[in-house]
Amino acid sequence: MDYSRYRIVFMGTPAFASNILEGLFKQGYNIVSVVSQPDKLYGRKRELKASEVKEKALELSIPVLTPEKIREDYEGVLTYKPDLIITAAYGQFIPQVLLDYPKFGCINAHGSLLPRYRGGAPIQRAIINGEKQTGITIQYMVKQMDRGDILAKKAIDIGIEDTNSTMFEKLSDLALDMLIDLLPKLFEGNVEALAQNEEEATYAYNLEKEIEHVGFEEDVKKVYDHIRGLLDQPGAYFVYKNKKYKIEKAFYEECEGTEAGIFKGLEKDYLRIDCNNGFIKVYMIRPEGKNSMDAKAFYNGVGRNMAGERLE
Repeated sequence: MDYSRYRIVFMGTPAFASNILEGLFKQGYNIVSVVSQPDKLYGRKRELKASEVKEKALELSIPVLTPEKIREDYEGVLTYKPDLIITAAYGQFIPQVLLDYPKFGCINAHGSLLPRYRGGAPIQRAIINGEKQTGITIQYMVKQMDRGDILAKKAIDIGIEDTNSTMFEKLSDLALDMLIDLLPKLFEGNVEALAQNEEEATYAYNLEKEIEHVGFEEDVKKVYDHIRGLLDQPGAYFVYKNKKYKIEKAFYEECEGTEAGIFKGLEKDYLRIDCNNGFIKVYMIRPEGKNSMDAKAFYNGVGRNMAGERLE
């Protein structure tokens, strides 16, 4: 069957979705339009930057819509007469008029094993919570957040060295593979959707700004999970004398006799920060207002004066 005759609107924003968009395009699916979040200001220079999905769509010569509020400005999507809408980390709630329009419905690739971790930050929250597995769920979209019937679900392990960024890449690849397998079945009517068990539902709401601050008073594994769940974006930092220090590469070691919250100094090629039952090894760090540096360069600068001090 020639699946290219079906008109698909793809909705997404970050690199997680950009990879999926490119993969579906290369498979020959007829992506008639892409919808992404509006361009935003980034960095200290406040430069306007397009989303990764918009950039990829323009590269592939696919028309792009960037409505400020899709709930109010949805008419442009309808002009493309989609047979199917696919979303992946789009970032806005889809209005009912769009959910009802396509012949084959609206489906979403969500970065968790639904009904667990519904919401906008499922990958980060799973790592922060110390989960050993997560996955991708492809579901029909409904008005309620991530509550639609499930079309496909597949698990993937979270390795001990995995971070937010590495899991985004792995899950994006998994979502693409699952969609490539699912779409022919969906178009042929050979797929069964299963309702979610509401009693098993948990939530992964968008990350609040405060979560980026890391304390070192808790168990070392919990602190490490907190840090790696935020790498590389939005990042995790600690405070010393009212200045922020962003951790960019870290691991951990369990041991006894530690002084939780104390910056111990340089050991081998890492900075040691004690927690309960062990310590964090910081390999790369970026002081507020400065460039990234390795542990030795940092210690030979300001870090030496921090040795033995308690971090905020």
